[in-house]
Amino acid sequence: MGEAAPKLTPSKYNSVDFQVQRCSRRCSATDKEFQPGEVFYSLLIADGAEIVRRDFSESAWEGPPENAVGWWQSQMPSVNSKKIGWAPNDVMLEFFQQLADKPEKEDLRYILTLLLIRRRVMRLEETELQEGREQLVVYCSRQEQTYRVTVVHPDPSRMQEIQDELATLLLANTDG
Repeated sequence: MGEAAPKLTPSKYNSVDFQVQRCSRRCSATDKEFQPGEVFYSLLIADGAEIVRRDFSESAWEGPPENAVGWWQSQMPSVNSKKIGWAPNDVMLEFFQQLADKPEKEDLRYILTLLLIRRRVMRLEETELQEGREQLVVYCSRQEQTYRVTVVHPDPSRMQEIQDELATLLLANTDG
């Protein structure tokens, strides 16, 4: 007891604010254009010092490679679909706080943390290994607080549940 948690070797991506490309609208494996309503997968992988996005049709998706930085499932919007907007950042932070006391939802909290980092609401400071589990150490300047979030990579079926839950709670159709 009393030992400090060992720190993981910081990734070169932890301190760099990288930009993720928009969807290519084409399958990286087949070069087929995605159609409105079509399900596809997006993958972030390290390519040297860069983070590269690749999009795959559902039929070409073989799962994330071991070196994946992250991945998610999406659906190509229809031409006539309304614009989708996220809930305000304060609402998302409140939901993040509520999830802290729900260990059964730690995978949802991890994915929400990644979203908050992407939206620049939180900043990834480092990663640590605590009790054998990797944790993100993130800082939120709005709340002037540091958080530790356990890294949990959900399986594909759970990922769809998480996407549905986040969409239900935090997305809204808007005119415009």
